[in-house]
Amino acid sequence: MQHCGTLYIIPTPIGNLGDITLRAIDILKTVDSVLCEDTRHSRPLLQHLGINKPLFAYHEHNEKDSIDKIIEQLDQGKSLGLISDAGTPLISDPGYVLIKALRQKNIPVVALPGACALITALSASGLATDRFRFEGFLPAKSKARQDRLELLKNESATSIFYESTHRIIDCLKDIEAILPDREMVLAKELTKSFEAIISGKAVDILIWLNQDEARQKGEFVVLVSGQVQDHSDEQQLESEKTLKILLKELPLKQAVKIAVELTGINKNELYDLALKLQNKA
Repeated sequence: MQHCGTLYIIPTPIGNLGDITLRAIDILKTVDSVLCEDTRHSRPLLQHLGINKPLFAYHEHNEKDSIDKIIEQLDQGKSLGLISDAGTPLISDPGYVLIKALRQKNIPVVALPGACALITALSASGLATDRFRFEGFLPAKSKARQDRLELLKNESATSIFYESTHRIIDCLKDIEAILPDREMVLAKELTKSFEAIISGKAVDILIWLNQDEARQKGEFVVLVSGQVQDHSDEQQLESEKTLKILLKELPLKQAVKIAVELTGINKNELYDLALKLQNKA
């Protein structure tokens, strides 16, 4: 069957209404209807743009149940727009299940570039931008959150999280406990009137947040610098010595795992070194 309809993934402003693109406005004017997380939230945006389109709720609670109805509309030749409450759809928002289903059926999907909080925060952070790791929202419970942060101890790329008003203090406390010496940036209320971008260690940012309760309110992007890799000759020799001893008694993967714990060096680096040592043996 030939599918005539197209689903457009349309980013919306994360704060400043002027950040929506001209193309996004044009597409919103041409689609037959718009899928959105919350019709009450999205209707004022469309009204601001002078656009009157049918709105249908599409969120994590009805995501799977909505797919057949959406495909039916697209099969009828209708074009649909998918928006989130703010920013680029699917980034820590529903949509993955739908897009996967449409692509499996060869239904056209067109993604528009536009506002995205993590990219906006990263570009202004002053932290390394050549490699980054987006973790979405960290777990809500402290123990699970600290466990996730432990996994990032040897991460050399910049790590990025989203965090909410009611968890930002606890999140920063856990980062202080697990990654106390890392350079950090907290980006608050991006593109809005009270935008703030604060740099420092976790303890410094906690002090700033606690100086004024109003600073703890809003939407936050948390960025943590990666571990600085030490590639000195001395460290290289020590790593080789450690791995040689471990490889005599243990399988490669287990030897690398223990070597990571002993040296704190990146797992991938030690794995490559272990392979070279095995090939020489």
